[in-house]
Amino acid sequence: MATQIHPTAMVEPGAQLDDGVQIGAYCLVGTDVLLRNGCVLHSHVVIDGHTSVGPRTQIFPFASIGLQPQDLKYNGELSTLEIGADNVIREHVTMNPGTEGGGMVTKIGNGCLFMVGVHIGHDCQVGNQVIMANNATLAGHVTVQDFAVLGGLSAVHQFARIGRYAMVGGVTGVERDVIPFGSVIGDRARLSGINIIGMKRRGLSREEIHDVRKAYRLLFAGEGKYHERLEEVALEFPSSAPVIEIINFIRADSSRKICQPEDVNDL
Repeated sequence: MATQIHPTAMVEPGAQLDDGVQIGAYCLVGTDVLLRNGCVLHSHVVIDGHTSVGPRTQIFPFASIGLQPQDLKYNGELSTLEIGADNVIREHVTMNPGTEGGGMVTKIGNGCLFMVGVHIGHDCQVGNQVIMANNATLAGHVTVQDFAVLGGLSAVHQFARIGRYAMVGGVTGVERDVIPFGSVIGDRARLSGINIIGMKRRGLSREEIHDVRKAYRLLFAGEGKYHERLEEVALEFPSSAPVIEIINFIRADSSRKICQPEDVNDL
């Protein structure tokens, strides 16, 4: 399929367009932009900076992609924004490139859905098949792992991590790391359980789900010190991949604490 560019669109010299790219009315594509085969810019999209967009990704009207980060420390350094394949980026989404203080790259995986008004801050690392509902926002340096779901109007603090298969409820402020498979909600997020529905949808076995539920109770409602409970869970579930993933996530270096339940009696 041949590349199609609407007469009202502006594609600056130097921009690289693969076969099958479609650029709609009144779009602006900057000099250092790379659009892979089958990308669609529906209309009124601004995409600039050192930005690459993977195959078949669709970007809807009034999205602002790859422009200067919202960071007062940014001094014009040559940083990048890398967007993977098969993403859907809806109206008014903003995505910023990296900065010198965060590795110089913001990276988006494959098969994600970013609904209206989503913001991806500088130096964020977003995995595959992530869903962010309307007006969900990531501050700088946030990591969101594969299959996570962020509800509408949720906001994630800078440097926080959202684990695989985690669910962030709507209108939730996340200040701490959210464990894989965890579900959080609240003005200041608290763990409210395990994302059982998400685990079932992704094909985890009944045994794996049972292990995660038991490990969750031991970690957050057991007796003794937290680090002791962590070691006990690691010893009890040495062959459970989901539980090992949670343990490794908690043990990893992070500038944020782990999100905890508000009341262990609710578990």
